[in-house]
Amino acid sequence: MINLTWLQTFCTLIETGHFTRTAEKLTMTQPGVTQHIQKLEQSLRHALIHREGKSFRLTEAGEKVYKQGLLSLSQLREMEESLNVDNPFVGRCRIASPGSLGLKLYPQLLNWQQQHPALQIDFEVAPNHSIEKNLEEQKLDIGLITRAVKSPSLICRPLAAEHLCLVTSSDVKAVDWPTLLELGYINHPDGAHHATLLLGANYREFARFDQLPHRGFSNQIGMILEPVSRSLGFTVLPAHAVAAFPHQQAICSHKLDIPVSETIYLAQQKWDILPKRLNKVVELITQELAGDL
Repeated sequence: MINLTWLQTFCTLIETGHFTRTAEKLTMTQPGVTQHIQKLEQSLRHALIHREGKSFRLTEAGEKVYKQGLLSLSQLREMEESLNVDNPFVGRCRIASPGSLGLKLYPQLLNWQQQHPALQIDFEVAPNHSIEKNLEEQKLDIGLITRAVKSPSLICRPLAAEHLCLVTSSDVKAVDWPTLLELGYINHPDGAHHATLLLGANYREFARFDQLPHRGFSNQIGMILEPVSRSLGFTVLPAHAVAAFPHQQAICSHKLDIPVSETIYLAQQKWDILPKRLNKVVELITQELAGDL
């Protein structure tokens, strides 16, 4: 490998044409300049200059090294400059969240991208375990999850909280335990977890999830409330998913005695320093979810 300091000294010498001026420009001694040139020649095993008294001329090898050296040093400077540029409105942002949060956040992130077209928003909807795995494998920059991370390579912090809602069709006025058993449950990927949290806190009759008759299942967050709206069962969902359902007149979110919320955590690689564009995205997400705390 060529020593870049020696190469820089050599190129500066060719530009100035003088050992003394090179030493002044690089804040070195003249013997130091001579030593750099000699070491570069020894490293390359070629003479680069012919000395003629106080002047010199390039050898054929010196010409080649000078031309390539200028190009290489220029490319290195460009690389250093690009690393120092951290534009908050340029670059790729890889984000993931559970489906309910995606319904609320993704449109706002697209609004942000429209304002700053040099941004690239890659948004994935996924369960907690998938988000954590993708963060570990550095396939994501940040993730929003509803439990603390388990991986030692990740960190998380509470960002907001999202209420859980018991939802029926609009023609159901009472949600006592016999009514829930009669309706049956419309399940979804987090259905057992959500039902256990909310029903366990509010119904003394609730002991385990499989007490509830199964009436259907959907893994698409936008479709879970469709059978509920048609009186085919009830479900428990986060508030953002309920608010995003287009036929609000067909459903009813019931207020229970004991409110239950899920904490939303922001997760990332433990040693990552987020670039400015991702800090801006986190700021935007925090503002969007601020009312949910």
